[in-house]
Amino acid sequence: MGRVRIVALLLASWLAAAAPAQEADRDLWVSTMVRIARPVWANLSRATLNDSMPFESVSRDPARRVASRLEAVGRTLCGMAPWLELGADSTAEGRLRGEFLGMVAEGLRRAVDPSSPDYLTFGRGISQSLVDAAFLAQGLLRAPRQVWLRLDSVTRRRLVAELERTRTVKPNETNWLLFASTVEAALLEFTGRCDTARLCYGVNRFVNDGWYKGDGWFGDGAEFHFDYYNSIVIHPMLTDVLGVMVRHGLASRPVYDRQVRRLVRQSAILERLISPEGTYPVVGRSITYRFGVFHALAQAALMGVLPRGLASQAGPALTAVIRRQAGAPGTFDSGGWLRVGFAGSQPRMGEKYINTGSEYMCMAVFLPLGLPADDAFWRGPHRKWTSLRAWEGADVGADHALRDSREK
Repeated sequence: MGRVRIVALLLASWLAAAAPAQEADRDLWVSTMVRIARPVWANLSRATLNDSMPFESVSRDPARRVASRLEAVGRTLCGMAPWLELGADSTAEGRLRGEFLGMVAEGLRRAVDPSSPDYLTFGRGISQSLVDAAFLAQGLLRAPRQVWLRLDSVTRRRLVAELERTRTVKPNETNWLLFASTVEAALLEFTGRCDTARLCYGVNRFVNDGWYKGDGWFGDGAEFHFDYYNSIVIHPMLTDVLGVMVRHGLASRPVYDRQVRRLVRQSAILERLISPEGTYPVVGRSITYRFGVFHALAQAALMGVLPRGLASQAGPALTAVIRRQAGAPGTFDSGGWLRVGFAGSQPRMGEKYINTGSEYMCMAVFLPLGLPADDAFWRGPHRKWTSLRAWEGADVGADHALRDSREK
């Protein structure tokens, strides 16, 4: 047998072996996402969320219980919206999307209907509602055709009114400013009008007022916090809001492009934090958001802005984390709801503001499911992630800081 034919056979064998493994990764992501999301949307679409959703928290503040349902709804949509935006089709996954699109449309109708048992609380003295109205708004921005336009006109009008209601909440000088900006960005995108001052104030604080500390890291306000909030909130929301502002002539393309470079650097750091075993440092507040702390890396993958080498290893790295955390015993209760915890059920790891609804921030990791199944993120070629290769003795090259603090 000739050498060329041997090489061809080996290549064909490798491709045959690689494709099912990569398809299995997407299957794992879809099945895990659906397992997490189904109790939220199935119950909301039937107007049984208020009756069925448990409340687990170290806090006994009744306002937290009220806010918990919007937390689950907003965060779940935020993470699965790009997948929904692919629309229904005749494949098994496409039929599953069709099922969820129906539940989401019906669920949002009930969520903003004052006569519904599951009428959710926006504003009305619940400051937490600003946070999760923003995650809901971010989800709408990520699925404008399949979610926003699928809503009937009454539901769209009511949803706009509920988002506007959160203007009664004054955000503090932290990442909360971006929640207000994100709500206003969605209102601008879908209605053509917004509170421009509320939209721009938080963006200006992060972009122009010294809150950027360098190398892809912002302070959470003026101070730097060693936690995952740059990924959970700051980079994803700042990027999405600036994108809307550019489209509407309220920000310049160079400012947006610089933010994308910072997002990419943050993503590269996050990928390097994933150990060979699929673990990552347990540090900072809100650590029970589980793999939602990789929101920024997931968004950069969805946007297609990761450098080729990083893009080829981000999927396998995140798969390892998802497999490890979602598979931990005690992650779900007997009804399929998420428990408060990091690797299973660890309720005391949650701060007082953490509850059952908060845990659905983990859905943010699933943004790359908005890439079609034949995208290179899923089909490869893939390679092992940075820490795994380095600890195996491979030369992964030097890491370099992003030096853009003085850019205007």
